[in-house]
Amino acid sequence: MARSEAAKALAEKQKAEAKALREKKRNSDNPADWNTLRQIRESFKITHQVDPKLPYWLAGSWLAVALIGLALGLIFGRSGSLDWLWGLLVGALFGVTAAMFMLTHRTKKGAYTRYKGQPGAGEVPLSMLNKKKWTTQPAIAVTRQQDCIHRVVGEPGVVLVGDGDAGRLRQLMSTEVKRHQQVLYGIHVEAIQMGDEPGQVPIDKVQKHIEKMPKTLDAVQIEEVKGRLKALDAMKSRVPLPKGPLPTSMKGSRRAMRGR
Repeated sequence: MARSEAAKALAEKQKAEAKALREKKRNSDNPADWNTLRQIRESFKITHQVDPKLPYWLAGSWLAVALIGLALGLIFGRSGSLDWLWGLLVGALFGVTAAMFMLTHRTKKGAYTRYKGQPGAGEVPLSMLNKKKWTTQPAIAVTRQQDCIHRVVGEPGVVLVGDGDAGRLRQLMSTEVKRHQQVLYGIHVEAIQMGDEPGQVPIDKVQKHIEKMPKTLDAVQIEEVKGRLKALDAMKSRVPLPKGPLPTSMKGSRRAMRGR
């Protein structure tokens, strides 16, 4: 009897804990706790603030694919059959996928528009890099005006990204390149400046620019580089800086950009 009561009490406790966990996730601001529907909703809401035509883009992409399905059903369907209807239904289903791709694209573009020109905006394109292939460290060096340098480590080596006024960052970038070269022993250190001036990389092209760089390191070398950089960072006093422009609510959009 005692064992039965203990089992009942344990079941009730587990049920209460599960309920509390669901409630916590329901009210959480952490996108990792959100379900797919909420992630899509939050991405739409944030993007719509800077992209008023977003609903038309989504509806248009869905309608275009649905009409393509209908057209294929009419062209290849049997005369007098309902093949056109099946074509329309299949097109409508694929239209949902097309709308999701469009949402991902517009969310990504909206993030660039939303944060362009703000201190730490370089974290936006760097956050879209594949975390399995790239390691990013925001604001490894900062000026008093909050111009900063971000760092990316991957197969091309070490990439330093200048984020802010190029004139104020020129000397700091030169110093950081030399510091890194001193501990990396021949590993390539690439410096790029984010911006719209000649010779600079626009914020919406930073991600692809880095991904297209020639690969020079293998997995073992990358781990060795990370270890050396960790020691380098430990020797340098860090200047406090907010973690970049992305509020918590924007993290859901990051996941939508990358896809689930």
